[in-house]
Amino acid sequence: MTFPDLKQWKPAAVPRPVTLYGKTVMLEPLNAELHTADVWQAVHGHDEVWTYLADGPYASEADLRRALEEKQAGSNAQFFALITEENGRAEGYASYMRIEPAHGVIEVGNILLTPTLQRTRAATEAMYLMALHVIEDLGYRRYEWKCNAENEPSRRAALRLGFTFEGIFRQHMVVKGRNRDTAWFAMLNSEWPARKRAFEAWLDPSNFDDAGRQRVSLGEIAGAGS
Repeated sequence: MTFPDLKQWKPAAVPRPVTLYGKTVMLEPLNAELHTADVWQAVHGHDEVWTYLADGPYASEADLRRALEEKQAGSNAQFFALITEENGRAEGYASYMRIEPAHGVIEVGNILLTPTLQRTRAATEAMYLMALHVIEDLGYRRYEWKCNAENEPSRRAALRLGFTFEGIFRQHMVVKGRNRDTAWFAMLNSEWPARKRAFEAWLDPSNFDDAGRQRVSLGEIAGAGS
């Protein structure tokens, strides 16, 4: 195995508040005042969406607002509200976290996809836009995805989105009073061109019928291009 010469390596840029635009979704900096009501409407009565997150569920909109205020003010992660073109509302959020510019390593996490956003074109496009921004705009060379090893939907999503499974960190964390073994996934900047082509082919309007159903899956497109 050969490794690239990193003598000319320069640290990546720290993520800053920015708005990312797609065809079906817009990502804007999370703002408790603007987004709490929308997120509350989408999650109220769906406590299951918090199962594998470190926080939640919340008993009231006021409690959720305080949590979003903390996320908005925090310095260790950059949060985005996920606003769908179809409804014009914030139907989830996600963040860049564990940010290490000196090493060019960053993680996507704290992902809340409400029921109306799950398994949609907008959700996939949001993940594409976040990957595109950190790799092409900010210069990161390793993009990570981590989740509870018991969270099978998240593990399937990571693989579908082009992340490579790297192993299980046993007894890695205690979350909500329970042990968490953590599944680690990553995407490298050298892998991004192929991942980008697959994303863009899948997101192309021609890949969807009049009812919005995909014609070819992202996995099939990625496999055909490998």
